[in-house]
Formats: sequence, structure tokens, C-alpha cells
Amino acid sequence: MRPNRRRLGWPALAVAGAVALTGAMAVQAQGESNTTDEIAKYRQMLAEGNPAELWEAAGEELWKKPAGPKNVSLERCDLGKGPGVTKGAYAELPRYFADAGKVMDLEQRLVWCRTTLQGLTEQQAKATPFSSSGKRSDIERLVAFVTGESRGVKMNVKLDHPEEKQVYALGKKMFYYRGGAYDFACATCHAVDGQRIRLQDLPNLLTDKGAQAAYTTWPAYRVSQGEVRTMQHRLYDCLRQQRFPEPAYGSDVITALTMFLARNANGGTYDGPGLKR
Repeated sequence: MRPNRRRLGWPALAVAGAVALTGAMAVQAQGESNTTDEIAKYRQMLAEGNPAELWEAAGEELWKKPAGPKNVSLERCDLGKGPGVTKGAYAELPRYFADAGKVMDLEQRLVWCRTTLQGLTEQQAKATPFSSSGKRSDIERLVAFVTGESRGVKMNVKLDHPEEKQVYALGKKMFYYRGGAYDFACATCHAVDGQRIRLQDLPNLLTDKGAQAAYTTWPAYRVSQGEVRTMQHRLYDCLRQQRFPEPAYGSDVITALTMFLARNANGGTYDGPGLKR
């Protein structure tokens, strides 16, 4: 005869199932934590020899080199702290510029300086904003240089001017705006804690911690692409993945979204150009 076994009733089975599920979740959480830790270690190892330094050096050379029909350098370009001042400028961008009569992010401002100071047409100034095979982008290098000049500086994007407040509000609206083939918004991936796509953490950009961790490390050298990618490129790529219409380079709506994210990152120490997968 088979040994007598006491049958478990539904309450006991439920408890046993809950215990098993809790154990499995704990193991999964531990596994995810270990994965996150290992990815962080890998990035730290790479960051010690970040290739973005080469882009910074090339950008500084471009900043100081006379160019364009007027054959002048960008050393008189005012990024908000006075002509030619680059130290700490990026930590306060986007901002309102009285000479242009609008709020600009760094890339818009560089285009403006290249046209007004160096005499390039807007089309020439915006040519090749993103590097591709065999096509080098001067803008990416200029951005790497200027942003590197704010390394170690606290983010301090202000909303003192009415235009700055208006642009911030537009950026917030854009963050929540749903559209594209997937009916996604920026908030779909970046408005809650603990989300991840594959091995990539998706920071909550509505929190100080999430916004600071994300924004202060862009632009960044993308290991998978072998290029330094700017904030304009990052947002362009996000919208592409959401299947939104392709934004024009230097568009005001991208500046508005940048304003929203940069303002949310206030108080964080800028540490770019960073290094990403």
C-alpha cells in the first residue's frame, strides 16, 4: 500500500504557491541587480578611456579655427555667459538669447553663431549634423568640446524669462504627447520607476534622480556607433523609435523638450560627454 499522505486544501496550496512565487521573484530581482551591477562596472572600465576626449580636442580646434566666408573663429560666440566663454555655459542651456529673440539649446546656438559670425548659410551650418560612414560632423565635435567645458558644474537651467517658461511648458506637453504608429509618448517609457528594455534601464525623467542621471551624461560616445552623439540626436532617435514624424534638425520643439529635461535635471553635476553602449 502507498503511504498515507495528507492532502493539501486550497488555502494551503495558495500559501505554498505564494511562497514559491515570492522566492522566484527574489531570485529574479537578485539576478537583475547583479546584471545592473555588472553593466555599471563595464561602463566604468570603458569610461576610464572614453574616446569622447578625441572629439573634445577636435571640437576645441574647430572652435578656435577661422572658417566660413568671413574667415573668423567661434571665439566670439556668446553661449550665454559672454562672448567666447565656454566654462559652465552648457549647464545653463537652453536659455533665452536676446540677440536672437528666442530660447535656444546648444546646437541651435552653434548654428546661429556659425551663420552670424562666420557667414555660413543656415543650410551650410546645419550640413551633416550627425556623423555617418565617411561623413564627419563638425557639430558633434563642437558640442563635445563645449559640453566638456561644463564637466563638474551643477545644472542650473533657469525659467526667469517669459519665453523660457513658455518653452518649458511646451516641452512638458511634448513629453506627454502620444502619437506615431505605436501611440507612444516619452512618458510611456520615462515616467515611472524601474522600467527596462532588454538590458537598458529607462530612467524616470520626472524625478530629480532620474533626470539628473540621464541628462548629465549626454552627449555621449556610443560604443555601438563609434561616434559622439548629441542631445538632438538622442531625442531624434527616441522619436524615430516611437515612429513619430522625423523632426527637423534644430527644431524649436526639440529645444522645448530639451528645456524640459534639462530643467528637471537641475542640481545634478554635469559629467559629460559620457559613454553609452
